[in-house]
Amino acid sequence: MLTFVIFMPLAAALVLPAVPRRAVPWTWIGVAVAELALVIAMWVAHGTGGGVSFETNVRWIPSVRAGYHVGVDGLSLPLLALTAVLFAACAVYSLRQTHRTRAFAALFLFLETVCLGLFAALDLLLFFVFFDLSIVGMYFVILVWGHGDRAPSALKFFLYTFLGSLVLLLGFIGLYLGADPHTFDMVELTRTPPLDGAPGLAGLTLLAIGIGLGIKTPVVPFHTWLPPAHTDAPAAGSAILAGVMLKMGTYGLVRIAMPMLPDAWRRYAAVILIVGLVGVLYGALVALVQDNVKRLVAYTSVNHMGYVVLALGAAGYAAGDADARRLAVTGAVTQMVSHGLVTGALFLLCGVLHDRAGSYDIGRFGGIARAAPVCSGLLAVAAFASLGLPGLSGFIAEFQIFAGTIGTGATATAVAGALAVLGILITAGLFLRVLHTVVTGPPGELTPRVTDVRRPELAALAPLLALSLLIGVAPRFLLDTIDPLSAAIVALVGR
Repeated sequence: MLTFVIFMPLAAALVLPAVPRRAVPWTWIGVAVAELALVIAMWVAHGTGGGVSFETNVRWIPSVRAGYHVGVDGLSLPLLALTAVLFAACAVYSLRQTHRTRAFAALFLFLETVCLGLFAALDLLLFFVFFDLSIVGMYFVILVWGHGDRAPSALKFFLYTFLGSLVLLLGFIGLYLGADPHTFDMVELTRTPPLDGAPGLAGLTLLAIGIGLGIKTPVVPFHTWLPPAHTDAPAAGSAILAGVMLKMGTYGLVRIAMPMLPDAWRRYAAVILIVGLVGVLYGALVALVQDNVKRLVAYTSVNHMGYVVLALGAAGYAAGDADARRLAVTGAVTQMVSHGLVTGALFLLCGVLHDRAGSYDIGRFGGIARAAPVCSGLLAVAAFASLGLPGLSGFIAEFQIFAGTIGTGATATAVAGALAVLGILITAGLFLRVLHTVVTGPPGELTPRVTDVRRPELAALAPLLALSLLIGVAPRFLLDTIDPLSAAIVALVGR
């Protein structure tokens, strides 16, 4: 069933040329909704227990012991569901797409297969193949359907992230060579971590994997490709790039770096903690001074991914309280899901403004609440979710991150957690500035062009924010799925 879920969008993309033009958007929506239903069914069947389900393991490249090995557990299931939700939302949002509609739908269906495949992969080489293909797909999304300086932005995105993938491959080769017997199988590498007793090689391997995944996350200072890529990408492309593809980096840290290099992760936990703290504060401060609302949201992604890295760094302090470290990992995974939903909605709302007025300049809008009350309400909910208001998903994630980071008992993590709280304060200030200027402020020159959200836009946005509200009010269904995985990761790092 999992293989069918992964490759159904690709199969649909291959038959799209035979679909009548008017039926292309509805075909895309039908496939995306069917994918979401299948992922939900898998989640229900998996339940809240630990272990891997829906596993398939067949020979692929026997000479290097690489196989087509896929499966789902408490880490991959929430991200598979997030992927299905966001691609379905983008399909509905793009119902009015007119430029190269068939190619646009086919490319997003291809990207959905790639993203699902990466989160289900249990083989490093298979993971790498999907990782690289995601770069190619998003490059063409920005280049062909973007705006502004789309060609330089697409090129910068491709070169940065492709370089990261090459460095990541070096790290994977290090894991392969350090294993006895040599293998790319993630389950075997986790069961018997390679490079034990070789701290120097383990450190270099972690550095390569950390840089490769850090560029994708992105962490400071490897983040500079992100703002131009987001600014010049189409709204649906930005939603997928931020909501799904950034999670490939942090997912890789939890799935690969922590359990396969536990000694090195413990040894360099302080460095990882500092990198996360820098991302939290730098992303928030730079976002605060942005006049372009899309660049502002892009820099908040640096801030929110910084919380994830901060929590994973704190989980590396093996001498700390195990329950607190488990809470930090659970918060990190919850933050991945929350950020995907909320930032995906924010980028689609940015697309609404650009569609109406052709600009992202905050200062040129003002008082849109009268002309577009529903759009203004959605923007307010998304902004409050992003800044961590109680009752929404951002609060659940960030509370766990701070409680886990500060509660480990280590002085370094307590100080880093306390300083990271400033990121929430700055984020609150920047989003309140946007709401004050764009929604409730005096009318701007572009305000007359703004009309309220259309039905497809509302149908795409409302479920994302409703899910954020559901997680904020009743998070147990998500936390019970993640927690066994978090306990296993903490046990692996602490052994």
